[in-house]
Amino acid sequence: MAQSFDLEKLIVDVFAPQPGEKVLVMSDFPHGELTDHGMWADRRKMAKEWHSAFRRLGKKLGFDVHPVLTYPATGANNGPLPEEGEIDDQRVRFEDVLSDTNIAVALTEYSATAPLIGFSQKLPDLRAASMPKVMRSMEETALAADYSEVARKSHKVAEMLDQAVGAKVEFSTGDELYFDLQHREGQADDGQLHADKTGLRLINLPSGEAFSAAYEGELEGKPSRTEGNIPVMYEDELVLFEVRENRIVEVIGDGPQAAEKREYFAVDEARRNIAELGLGCNDMAVISGSVLEDEKVLGMHWAYGRSDHLGGTVGVADFSDPSHVVHQDIVYAKGGAIEVASLVLEYEDGRSEEIIRNGQYTIF
Repeated sequence: MAQSFDLEKLIVDVFAPQPGEKVLVMSDFPHGELTDHGMWADRRKMAKEWHSAFRRLGKKLGFDVHPVLTYPATGANNGPLPEEGEIDDQRVRFEDVLSDTNIAVALTEYSATAPLIGFSQKLPDLRAASMPKVMRSMEETALAADYSEVARKSHKVAEMLDQAVGAKVEFSTGDELYFDLQHREGQADDGQLHADKTGLRLINLPSGEAFSAAYEGELEGKPSRTEGNIPVMYEDELVLFEVRENRIVEVIGDGPQAAEKREYFAVDEARRNIAELGLGCNDMAVISGSVLEDEKVLGMHWAYGRSDHLGGTVGVADFSDPSHVVHQDIVYAKGGAIEVASLVLEYEDGRSEEIIRNGQYTIF
């Protein structure tokens, strides 16, 4: 690990483990058609390093650490976890181990965020950090942030989202989208996961964003007002998603990426759901190619697919098959191929406030 990165300090700052608590480090492994690669293999090494760091701290501070829990990768971001994994070559049930855990940390290839939120809601003593596709390079960027400042910014933006009823976004392409934020709560992924944490007892790590699920039109007689066009750059191809009533109704484009996305959304209607409006709040985050870090970069992102883990209504049961479950973020950073030209929050009392202009916040 890089000399300047103090993992033990990060653990104390983020988790503040208490005497008598129990810690679990989780790691997924390739199998079948899910082939291994260098970054995944290195992530499994990182899981062992985090486990060792927790054990060293545990001896100093008086908490216990389970052996590493490994399990076959789900193959789907935010898909359901298998019922069982392995500890020391012994089969164990996730629920049994997590019931005996206070702090769970998942360094994985495929995001376990949504199922870990589910476990944390069932198990009041559990708090969890999900680290899908975490990379060693993040030890010098987003993981090295001042997490008190990350928390301050995240909560400030979350409070604004919580008060807003909508957000009007204009992209640098000239396209516009309106996010309906009625009947939803703004939330913060603030990098703080102490024992006294209230509300959602899960963070993504690296942390640093505020987010809200979009209103999905579940109330009778009240359709969602989320509509417009979302431009997305896939490699060198510009693809346009046409949105009405919070669903992607058409993929516009003549190239191979557009054709691929049309097929992708045709497989399962639940993938068409506009799931999230997110706003990155980590000054140290950079575009790394990993959504885990990319979405923390100062600026906007949105997601399609599953939303129930963020306060929405679309969950695993809404997909035609569990293997189709997805929550996929799309990030727009300053200097990227597509930027956010303007993001204006609208409030119930008629006020409006531009919080992003030309890819940069106006509020910090």
